[in-house]
Amino acid sequence: IIALAALNENVISPQKEIFSSGQISIPNRFDPEKPTIFRDWKAHGLTDMKRAIAVSSDVYFYAIGGGYEDQVGLGISNIEKYCSLFGLGSKTGVEIPFEASGNVPNPKWKEDNFKGEKWILGNTYHTAIGQFGFLTTPIQMARAISAIANDGYLIKPTVIKKDTSEKHNYLKQNGTFLEIDKNKISVIKEGMRDAVVSGTAQGLFFNDFKVAAKTGTAEVGISKKFVNSWLVGFFPYDEPRYAFSIVLEKGPVENTIGGVFAMRNFFEWLLYNDSEYTN
Repeated sequence: IIALAALNENVISPQKEIFSSGQISIPNRFDPEKPTIFRDWKAHGLTDMKRAIAVSSDVYFYAIGGGYEDQVGLGISNIEKYCSLFGLGSKTGVEIPFEASGNVPNPKWKEDNFKGEKWILGNTYHTAIGQFGFLTTPIQMARAISAIANDGYLIKPTVIKKDTSEKHNYLKQNGTFLEIDKNKISVIKEGMRDAVVSGTAQGLFFNDFKVAAKTGTAEVGISKKFVNSWLVGFFPYDEPRYAFSIVLEKGPVENTIGGVFAMRNFFEWLLYNDSEYTN
């Protein structure tokens, strides 16, 4: 969503590369000897948009989210705008009780929850990679990813007993078109496919079945010893019919592929038992 926002706001082109040495350093105006460090999970080198999605480069998204050196950032207002556009921070309306709204961090939220503290650049960086006070639900993420898979229709999810063959009519009747250029959405799709071919979701690569996906790792607790391992995506890649979202809660911080492993097991079962869903 952050990448698509940056494309739509002309903040960056898909081809521009941002260098990740494994971190960025922001000067500390109170103590020049102690800059603030924002770390990537590993050094990725020069990274364009598709590659950044594929390898999940924090540095790339810090830069397009909050700005860094010569790269202009979206800023928190645009981040909040596009997250809300894709339904994050609000209930989907699905027929499941006790649905949570989630939260997209913003300056007012911080002031209300941190005793009047003002928003700072670091908060924008962390929000751009889905950290800080960012809260979402699996159904919200499945809906957001479906909007990417179907080229821009945000639909209200519902519980059904069988698939509908009237895909396009269903989207028009039950979805809101987000009015984002299909070509820009294609960049995101291609990055998600690259994640499966050569990035953080390689565990979902099959020779005769194409999946697109994006991994995520959300730190849990002050000690950061645990993570929620996220995976979202859609399939089949060439003509998407299904979006998915999975989260393994509070696993060890060393395990960054828990969601991929769980989904791999599901796909192996699906291919063996009911391959019509993968065609």
